[in-house]
Amino acid sequence: MKVTLKAARINAGFTQSEAASRLEVSKDSISNWERGKTYPDIPVLKRIEKLYGVDYKDIIFCQ
Repeated sequence: MKVTLKAARINAGFTQSEAASRLEVSKDSISNWERGKTYPDIPVLKRIEKLYGVDYKDIIFCQ
């Protein structure tokens, strides 16, 4: 099932600040990724998969 990055974060129960802290990135990075302005690199994407419990193929990078 496809899910936006924002929905994946919310479904995992994290605020942008909490996700940023756990992923070791800035809150601005999370915001930009969720709006499709920028995209995470592969190592961060792997951490997103683990933290949010979704496969990268199922993530839609826009709002």
